[in-house]
This record gives sequence, C-alpha cells and structure tokens, in this order.
Amino acid sequence: MALKLGLLGLDADATDVYQEMLKDSTAGISDIAQGLHWDEERVRAVLAQLESLNLVRPSWQTPGALRAVEPEVGLVALLSRQEADLREQQEAIDAGRLVVQHLIAEYTQYNRSRQQANVEVLTGLDSIRLRIQKLVLECESEIMALVPGGAQSAANMEASKPQDLTLLDRGVRMRTVYLESVANDSVTVAYARWLTEHGAQVRTAPTLPTRLALYDRKIAVVPVDPEVSSAGALLLHSPGVVNSLCALFEHVWAGSLPLGRRPELSEHGLTTQEQAVLALLARGYADEAVARRLGVSVRTGRRITANLMERLEAGSRFQAGAVAALRGWIDLDTLA
Repeated sequence: MALKLGLLGLDADATDVYQEMLKDSTAGISDIAQGLHWDEERVRAVLAQLESLNLVRPSWQTPGALRAVEPEVGLVALLSRQEADLREQQEAIDAGRLVVQHLIAEYTQYNRSRQQANVEVLTGLDSIRLRIQKLVLECESEIMALVPGGAQSAANMEASKPQDLTLLDRGVRMRTVYLESVANDSVTVAYARWLTEHGAQVRTAPTLPTRLALYDRKIAVVPVDPEVSSAGALLLHSPGVVNSLCALFEHVWAGSLPLGRRPELSEHGLTTQEQAVLALLARGYADEAVARRLGVSVRTGRRITANLMERLEAGSRFQAGAVAALRGWIDLDTLA
C-alpha cells in the first residue's frame, strides 16, 4: 500500500523512494532507480531530501551507502518535529490574535472617543455659561443665534454688553433672531437696539424652532431638552450636524424681519403672529405650548386664540387651525 506522507512534508518522489528503501533495506541508488524506472540523479536528489528529514542515515555496515530509518523512529520523530512547529505556529497565531484584539480595542476606543468628542454635554448653569464665555472669546468671525423665550433677563443682557462690545470691536459678525413678542418688553428692545447701534444685526420672527447659538460655523450649542432649560446644553462639533443647523438658521433669518419693522398683514388680515398661532393650533398644540412658542404669557396666548376662533366661527382650537388651513389662510409646511 502506498504511503501517504504529504501531511508530514514529503512529496510524492520522497514517499516513493522511502517506500522502496523500506521494502529492501539493502537497496542502493541503482536498485532504487531501477525499481522506480528513474534515472540515478533523480534518486540522489530525493535521498538528499530524505536525509535532511532524518528519514535515511548512513549505513554502519556499508560505508557510503544510505539506509532507511524505521518508520516507528523516523516518521514518529518527523511527526514530533512537525507537532513542535505547529505548536510554535499556534503560539504565534495566539500572540497575533492578542495583538489584533488589542488593536481592535484601541481603535474602538479611539472611534468612541472621536464620536464623544463631537458632542459635549454641559449640565448646570455655571458650566454652561463658563463654556459659552470661552466659545465667545475664541470666536473669530461670526456668531449666529436664535433666542426664543420672549423677554430676556435685564441682568443677563447688561452682563453681556462688555462681551458683545469686545466681539464687535474685533470685527466678529453677530446676527440674532428674537421672537416678535419682545417688542412688548422695553428692556429687551433697548438691548437689541444697543446691539444694532454697535454693528450687530437683529431680527424678529413670530416663532422660533429652538434655542441655538453657532460659533464660526464650527460649533453649535443647543438645549438638551428645548422644553426644559435646566436639562443642560449640548455642544456639537460634527461638521454635518453644524452645517445643517447653519442652514436652519439661514432659513429662519431669511423669513424674519429687521428689529422694529412691523410685519404686513396677510391678504386675510392676519399678522405673522396670528398665522403662527393658527398653524400651532392645527398641529394640536395646547395653550401653554402655544404661549411658550410665542414667548408670551398663557393669558395673552389664550386671548389671541379666542379672537381667532371667533373670526373663524370655530368651536375648538384645533378646528380653528384646521379651518384656517382649509381656507388657505395658513401654509402648514412653512409656518411654526
């Protein structure tokens, strides 16, 4: 039966020669060549291979001749050497696996760090204000802001003036959009006019989508929860997110009016604020939410809503918004 020793590193020629030598322990090169129908040079080359594998040895009885090492000695020894080589290879593979796992863990951590670096979470008023102060100091070209919430705190506005003046003196462009309702607060109007007198641009809109501040079109600051200011703020560094927020600001800016300019009534006699209220009602907003979006008191918001319901002869707030949309008084795709 032909031996199958390929797994031990022997090719077909080496296997054939080794088998011939096992059949006849005294066979010489010429005998092997004759038995295999080879030339003697081919046999000599194969014997050199077998000798390197310790499967043949010099004859003690016949000097210059080679004899096959018994399989239970030669093949077992060869198998042992291959097992040792395999163990070394396995150890190298295991070591390589550990290196790969370490690199994967490092990359995962690096990737996670990069993702986390694109979002900073700020909690607490002190933390938020200190971080914003740093952003303002580092700002080089432009600040854009959407400021919902109606009238601003007199103390906050007064504290902001030195910082605002420093920015404007450095040539930083400042654009801010407030709610139209700030027109009812003389302190906020005075501050906004002070800004425009020193080179800033201020506009107003009936509603604003969210509080937003953008610095050099590279960093955005937004609330964690627009409805709960105490929930903290997010600093966003991701270019894709910041670019989208810049586009949002530009859209709101384009639809807003310079400070002090009274908006024209629509063809149906509605102010921009009334159109915004109807759009909010059509979307199912409650009185408190409507007032918050306008930056007015709940009482004022209810008064505006009641007047609109009467004009539309609507029996409910939602019906008022729906009827206004059906009559073409408002465009739900562009308002609120």
